[in-house]
Amino acid sequence: MRITRPLRFGVAIAALSIVATACGGGEEARTISSSAESGNLIVGIKFDQPGLGLRNPDGTFSGFDVEVAKYVAGKLGVDEANIEFKESPSAQRETLIENGEVDYIVATYSITDTRKEKVGFAGPYFVAGQSLLVREDNTDITGADSLNDGKRLCSVTGSTPAQNIADEYPGVQLQPFDTYSACVEALRNGTVDAVTTDDIILAGYAAQSPGQFKVVGEPFTTENYGIGLNKDDTDGRNKINDAIEEMVSSGAWEQAFNDTVGASGYPLPTPPTVDRY
Repeated sequence: MRITRPLRFGVAIAALSIVATACGGGEEARTISSSAESGNLIVGIKFDQPGLGLRNPDGTFSGFDVEVAKYVAGKLGVDEANIEFKESPSAQRETLIENGEVDYIVATYSITDTRKEKVGFAGPYFVAGQSLLVREDNTDITGADSLNDGKRLCSVTGSTPAQNIADEYPGVQLQPFDTYSACVEALRNGTVDAVTTDDIILAGYAAQSPGQFKVVGEPFTTENYGIGLNKDDTDGRNKINDAIEEMVSSGAWEQAFNDTVGASGYPLPTPPTVDRY
């Protein structure tokens, strides 16, 4: 069947429309500013870290990371009632950001060069150090130097602490789990000899189970916690950095720490200095 000239012209116009849509007529990439302007934010946190990011039995959330996330949201013009908190396990954080499933992540997220190849960071908003959690009656693990001789050590898949142990302590039997709460249960029942992650996280678990666990040894790394976001969202990163600096200078940072972590006995650290990554 022969196509008449008018029909051929119409087909050409339709084809051009499809090309135009594919080249830039679609939906714009999600940014923190565009989400904030809509009045809603999706923020990644941990759900199982007492004192930092914890989902409570009544469905509310508490912890230092939660308070930082809410403060930042407020400075972006979003009320905390309009924040959707999304669980962000260590191994999934880059994927959640890259897929646009969250606007930003506040989840004891150490800033590393490897991670900066995939995502952006604002901060740091806290500086911690890797340490060890053992049972209260343990006497043979006193710090990183006592980790050899086949000690069974638990950390979380995809975390900086797990990688540190694999790199620096090859004599340890590293047993990675999906969450730190699972590691703590393994320590409780004797499946592992110790749990390793950052000292502030371990202090929260020790405080949650008085008389059962203790943090031992001096921190053996420096971990700069950043707020993770889309690598290309420079405007969003600058706004979050501004919010962190204001949280520190206003005294809200210290207040948030005392209200969430203070009860664990973890000493108030020196506030961080934001580095414009």
